[in-house]
Amino acid sequence: MKTLLSGNEAIARGAYEAGVRFGTGYPGTPSTEILEAFATYKDVIAEWAPNEKVALEVGFGAAVGGRRTFVTMKHVGLNVAADPLFSAAYAGVNAGLVIISADDPGMHSSQNEQDNRHFARAAKIPLLEPSSSQEAKEFMKLAFELSEHFDIPVLVRLTTRISHSKTVCTLDEPQHEDLKPYRKNPMKNVLLPAYARPRHHVLEETLKKLADYGNKAFQINAIDVGSSDVGIITSGIAYQYSKEAIPEASFLKLGLSYPLPQKLIRYFAQMVKRLYIVEELEPFLEEQIRAMGIEVHGGKDIIPITGELNVERVAGAFRSREPGLVASEGTDRKIEVSVPDRPPTLCPGCGHRGVMYVLHKLHLTVTGDIGCYTLGALPPLKAMDTCLCMGASVSMAYGMEVAHGEKMARKTVAVIGDSTFIHSGITALTNIVYNQGVSTIIILDNHTTAMTGHQGHPGTGKNLTRQHAPEFDFKKLCEAIGVRRVRVVDPYNLEETETVVKEELSADETSVIIAAAPCVLEKKIIQGPPEKVILEKCTKCGVCFQLGCAGVGMENGEVVIDDLLCTGCTLCEQVCTFDAVIPLTEEGDHE
Repeated sequence: MKTLLSGNEAIARGAYEAGVRFGTGYPGTPSTEILEAFATYKDVIAEWAPNEKVALEVGFGAAVGGRRTFVTMKHVGLNVAADPLFSAAYAGVNAGLVIISADDPGMHSSQNEQDNRHFARAAKIPLLEPSSSQEAKEFMKLAFELSEHFDIPVLVRLTTRISHSKTVCTLDEPQHEDLKPYRKNPMKNVLLPAYARPRHHVLEETLKKLADYGNKAFQINAIDVGSSDVGIITSGIAYQYSKEAIPEASFLKLGLSYPLPQKLIRYFAQMVKRLYIVEELEPFLEEQIRAMGIEVHGGKDIIPITGELNVERVAGAFRSREPGLVASEGTDRKIEVSVPDRPPTLCPGCGHRGVMYVLHKLHLTVTGDIGCYTLGALPPLKAMDTCLCMGASVSMAYGMEVAHGEKMARKTVAVIGDSTFIHSGITALTNIVYNQGVSTIIILDNHTTAMTGHQGHPGTGKNLTRQHAPEFDFKKLCEAIGVRRVRVVDPYNLEETETVVKEELSADETSVIIAAAPCVLEKKIIQGPPEKVILEKCTKCGVCFQLGCAGVGMENGEVVIDDLLCTGCTLCEQVCTFDAVIPLTEEGDHE
């Protein structure tokens, strides 16, 4: 049976066909849909974990216990999971363990565009890079075979374009995978220094065997013979771009791109007169191939090291070097389209908007975090000063306090979402309490993981499959770790929010404000009737525009509110000092 699958859907299907019945991870674009797709299959367990480190540790426990398992995350999530990753390589597995890292070249939805191929090399585990949905499905099955045969975790690296583009896949029947017995083996699984030292030697020998395997695995590391003048070594989606841009070249497409199949690479290099390396982001392949003493005619000197590649960028890189081989059609098309600017913004009626408006109004220093509320950094709200990584807002607020003392703490707040707080904000808050800081933290509780598509988390009362789960109590948790000042506010009430923020900033101890308001998209919330502008009263002062709501705009020189977008949150009514904004139902009374 053939069907169209995205790369993410194909990964889920490949796991299912491999007999996998357990998957875990943490949501993050571009990886999120993998577990969501996997959850649609019968008799499987699919779970969101509080963070990637926990997910990998759970996955490792399941694999050691005898069940094939895969763990999903976006590229920066692997940073969080790095601690168990490196040690799991020493211990090895029992049943197969596969980790999927979905990288984001071009930073479409990420704070950096790190190249996680380096993780495979640093952790000394095999790396598979599919170049299509079909390969994504097949490589998942292969990954479990390699993991069990070589007793090692396997990293499968996707990129945004592989994750989200769809290609035709041939589906196979899922195989039945028996639960492997768990056998006690402390010398393998307990990484005391005395036990871990010999495991390191085992790991090095395993890598040699994997490299030898890669030299012979022509269905994974494939040579496509073309012109003997030009050869291109590439992997992943870069193969598709290169093949379209320079179709007549010879190609060595590396599916198992770490450890490198050195014998195969040397063989291919001897086949061609000029050798090029085409890869997205870092010169991962290029540096290793040059270190082998092989002459590379072109790599990062012609291929950009930043941003996402495409056919046009690859063709442009080769046009001056190999003009006779560059495809003449379809590689240099420029389509002139006039599209109005649509900067990202908080949704109309979003509960985060009121908090951001108040923080901007009070001229506070705001350490921010990862989530929808990061958009509060953009004009016109301009209410965020920093955003580093998940959970860093809480730690950085205390760092500001340490740097400048309590005077700075009186002007600084951290903002962090509910899912992010559970992910990595709890320990940071514990640090402030333990060290007797006076920082103020605002937890923006919209009761979902909104930015990645409304996934559940321990604070939502729903698991990945939307079944009931125990619901995390933020107030009780903060009190339990020693925060004595915990306030809950309605972020749609600007006066209350501003008052509470001022009071907590003046406190002589750690304080937490919980701004609780469900996501308007998740709950389809309409707070009240749409608002309307009374033109006779409107002075066009522009204060309502400072909210940054897409529902408020200008039409024929007049301020208007789009009643199709307005959720009746009343924020524009609250900021208007001329009583020019009223609920639409009151229009008749006004007239």
